[in-house]
Amino acid sequence: MVIAVIDEKKENELRKIGVKDSKLILPEKREYLFKKLKGIVDYEMIIVEPKEIDEALLSERLNLNWLEAEKASFLINKMFKKKSFDKVILDCPSTNIKSYTDYVEKNLELKTRKNIKVIAEHKADVNHIVVGAASIIAKVTRDREIEKIKKKIGKEIGSGYPADPKTKKFLKENYDKYPEIFRKTWDTYKKIVNDKKQRGLEEF
Repeated sequence: MVIAVIDEKKENELRKIGVKDSKLILPEKREYLFKKLKGIVDYEMIIVEPKEIDEALLSERLNLNWLEAEKASFLINKMFKKKSFDKVILDCPSTNIKSYTDYVEKNLELKTRKNIKVIAEHKADVNHIVVGAASIIAKVTRDREIEKIKKKIGKEIGSGYPADPKTKKFLKENYDKYPEIFRKTWDTYKKIVNDKKQRGLEEF
């Protein structure tokens, strides 16, 4: 997850280099923009590991949206300590925007909460260029993490997305061999594990 901060007067610099939602940009262009963005925006980033996501989803207190909100609050607090700003725009994963916004604000430190306005909305990465910039940083970092995993285990794992046939194939063949890289609460993972168990029972 990434939070990026920029003076609104400098947003035109983002437009000039072609910043927009990362999903609308080819990988090569994202890499190019990632390098350019380092000189234009300030940003903070956090990588949430599969184990932490599983623990959150299996707890009674959290779900995926609340975990994301807590991480957003953490990054906002961290960024505000090194650079002042008066508002933050978040791409909201929840259908209940007000509830999500309230939860983010509740987790902000008092000084941060008093000085900034939290704006959460759907498609913020499309509608706000600075959120698009943050999405590019996050996407490039994610892709690089996937490459690190490929090199570490020495196998083709695809993109890591459930629609990718290479990822599905790798998951089916290795779901029990590399527990640290899989999120056990991931629907795709659970389906493959359940299918394997069902086949095992049928064979028995």
